Amino acid sequence: MSDWSSFHINCGGSEVVIDGKTYEEDTNSAGPSRLFISKTNWAFSSTGDFLFDHRPLKAYIWTNTSRLSMKNSELYINARLSPLSLTYYGFCLQNGYYTVSLHFAEIMFTDDKTYASLGRRIFDVYIQGKRVLKDFNIEHEAGGVDMETIKKFTANVTKNTLDIRFYWAGRGTTSIPYKGVYGPLISAISVNPNFDPSENGSNASISAGSIVGIVAGVVFAIFLMLDLKALDLHTGSFTLRQIIAATKNFDVANKIGEGGFGSVYKGLLLDGTVIAVKQLSSKSNQGNREFVNEIGMISALQHPNLVKLYGCCIEENQLLLVYEYMENNSLARALFGPEEHRLTLDWPTRNRICIGIAKGLAYLHEESRLKIVHRDIKATNVLLDKNLNPKISDFGLAKLDEEENTHISTRIVGTFGYMAPEYAMWGHLTDKADVYSFGVVALEIVSGRSATSSYRRKQDSFNLLELALNLKEKGNLMELVDPRLESDFNKEQVMVVLNVALLCTNATAAIRPTMSSVVSMLEGKAEVQSFSIDGIEPEKTDNWFQYSTEISTSDSHSHGILTDRPWTI
Repeated sequence: MSDWSSFHINCGGSEVVIDGKTYEEDTNSAGPSRLFISKTNWAFSSTGDFLFDHRPLKAYIWTNTSRLSMKNSELYINARLSPLSLTYYGFCLQNGYYTVSLHFAEIMFTDDKTYASLGRRIFDVYIQGKRVLKDFNIEHEAGGVDMETIKKFTANVTKNTLDIRFYWAGRGTTSIPYKGVYGPLISAISVNPNFDPSENGSNASISAGSIVGIVAGVVFAIFLMLDLKALDLHTGSFTLRQIIAATKNFDVANKIGEGGFGSVYKGLLLDGTVIAVKQLSSKSNQGNREFVNEIGMISALQHPNLVKLYGCCIEENQLLLVYEYMENNSLARALFGPEEHRLTLDWPTRNRICIGIAKGLAYLHEESRLKIVHRDIKATNVLLDKNLNPKISDFGLAKLDEEENTHISTRIVGTFGYMAPEYAMWGHLTDKADVYSFGVVALEIVSGRSATSSYRRKQDSFNLLELALNLKEKGNLMELVDPRLESDFNKEQVMVVLNVALLCTNATAAIRPTMSSVVSMLEGKAEVQSFSIDGIEPEKTDNWFQYSTEISTSDSHSHGILTDRPWTI
């Protein structure tokens, strides 16, 4: 069986011949998760979906409309784009050293004084898993737009396979000249040997079986969207053998709960580190997307009130996330789980938990490099460590928040009882959706009751938020306090938390405070913003709960709405 010692790709364009070398056509339309294998010896995978895409053509290939004057301009008329991770693979190659030439030209911005000239495209490039370009800016390197720059690197092929990865790490602009213009852009790739292929005797041929194995390995890795080596994760990599040993082969006795897309197990590493392992369900197609999303999100975030991701394992048919172990499981179990699992949480501890959650959300919304809307804040997604410090977990549904403006989400996800009405009913998603969810969790912390249960008061039945609004209106809000606290609590602090919670759950998103303001109010550094019960519009809240019940039972699959599952991690 013959093998190859080179390949040339006109990324996003038709076949062209340059200096006697044929740059193969690369016009597959791609998509959020796409694998394309050429008829020769290369393939590409594209992972990610352009957020809030307002481009005239919602495509993964862009065509230049201006006149290009550089040499070999045929290579720069079109380019392939990706919103997150784009990987090109060369396989069935002879082993040895190669020169990898990457051709770039910025064709989506302008060089005039218009708004379109302000864009900055920044991304990273990896070859064979090693980062070779960090914060790469095509326009800066080329000296302007519509100008080429060629970057050359030496790569060592040892297992007949070469991978070239382009990854967006969240830097640069995302809305110039339109929303959705960001991420890697590549015009052409040329790979040539640094040896004489005819004299490379030790690698003169590759068996048919080896070729099948190489291609199968590439297909498996790409098909599951696992371009994770390119993510520059602040995490480690675990082998499946390590995980099996740590969890005693996923012993049911070590199962500690259900996560957003699979089971969670407790494990013990050889160095004595206790871990929590989230295992992707093999039946979950949605889980593949959320697996990549969660790794990408958490690896870029570091905060005391966010769960720490140690690493991941991608081996055989297993997709696993390895977290720090939270000794006290979830806030939901501590407050209203089975009696044998409930914890005695005094008021200072509850108040500290409430402030910790608020700080974690303030970091996500306002302080981190990536502005993130979690979309599924609830008591089961707040974990408690051995000191009962809260940590936000389960970022599988999280979404990048680009601006302060209201956004429209085409895929509504979250948990019944915690979702803001404007998001659940109309798909309007901003960080204020998380603020609403936090308000619900704060009510749970004070009352010790679940937001997804109903409660009777005289002849009426209420959910937790409705009950709080009813008591507020009657001036009896302190009746909401968990009886288990008896009278051992700071009444002033409790009233602050309750009023902040009601402010956060206002039916009008614009009235809700930012999470940094919430932190200030809870810590006593700012007064609680005044509001009236009329401003909360409880009748709208009633309609929302009626509506959410309908969609959670009749259309939960298409909307992605979840019923709450206790004890997740």
